[in-house]
Amino acid sequence: MLTFLFIFIIIMYLFIIGWLSYGFDKVDDFKLQDLPPKTKFSVIVPFRNEAKNLPELLDSISKLNYPKSMFEIILVDDDSEDGSASIIDRLIKDKSVDFGQLDILVIKNERASNSPKKDAITSAIKVSKFNWIVTTDADCILPKFWLDTFDESIQLKSSNCIVAPVTYHGKQSFLNRFQTLDFLSLQGATIGSFGIEKPLMCNGANFAYRKSLFVSVNGFEGNDTIASGDDVFLLEKFIKQDAKKVHYLKSNNAIVTTNPAKNSKNLIQQRLRWASKTRHNTYWFTKVVGLVVLLGNLVCLGLIPALYFNVTTLNVAIALFIIKWSIDFLLLFKTTRFFKQEILLFSYVFSSLLYPIFNVSIALLSFFKSYEWKGRRFAK
Repeated sequence: MLTFLFIFIIIMYLFIIGWLSYGFDKVDDFKLQDLPPKTKFSVIVPFRNEAKNLPELLDSISKLNYPKSMFEIILVDDDSEDGSASIIDRLIKDKSVDFGQLDILVIKNERASNSPKKDAITSAIKVSKFNWIVTTDADCILPKFWLDTFDESIQLKSSNCIVAPVTYHGKQSFLNRFQTLDFLSLQGATIGSFGIEKPLMCNGANFAYRKSLFVSVNGFEGNDTIASGDDVFLLEKFIKQDAKKVHYLKSNNAIVTTNPAKNSKNLIQQRLRWASKTRHNTYWFTKVVGLVVLLGNLVCLGLIPALYFNVTTLNVAIALFIIKWSIDFLLLFKTTRFFKQEILLFSYVFSSLLYPIFNVSIALLSFFKSYEWKGRRFAK
């Protein structure tokens, strides 16, 4: 009986990941056409204790190709304790970074809920000048044609909301390769879900939407008691408002890169934070995918005791593992190729052996353990 249950779960896993892999190819690559820029953007960057990362972010902002008169930067200081704001002030005043005529505004976060980041975004939107909001994070590096790509997508697709790609940069230690493969699997699933018209996720490090739409859905109202989720809960609201105007921007020119977690402790805290918002997600397809992925990884762990107690045969165990391994590899192959990070696949074999333990552990810990984020502790 247990063997048949294992087989059923892996078949479901094969179907779900295979469907997402199919959807990945259904999202067309977006190519720049050198259209005259028309869209004005308010770029919002919440930050807390990001003194080390802000110079790189600001340098990448200064190198954006988009006309400086057509976008503004709003940096929101969320009670930083490391002199982040003074670093921004120094970079602007001593002209060590050339911003030209770009409008850069630094404001204080106005706390009103249990979610500092949502409060920061809301604070910035209140003072923003333009209708298109783009959010990113302080530890990100922005590509040169970032806003050009958003602009042309808006012109050609009449979007209300745009989800765009994110990946990690940094040293190629095994920990970084492991978490980058994990992160890319989420990116691949995100792209694939748009291809099958069932959007699952987005990432606030590269997320754009109309301010008028944000206002019409009452912003973060209804989920502001949850510390994280400044991206996925908004996405849910936007889809309910008008799913046909929510698009994925599959373009290499739009890829934002960010820092991986520095160590295993930070990685666990980050994944616990992500898991904490998953169970508050109301979209049935997200819950189904999350459950099937968890069960698929549980099967991988369960095969060892099942073999030991002669509940299943070695041939069945090997077949089930290979099926899961292969369909995961297919989606990761497509994703790493898009992000031009195929070299990470050399770490896939070992990472795939560790991943079921990591995935199941995070899922279980998320029910009992609180998490830390930017020096603050939040309930599960």
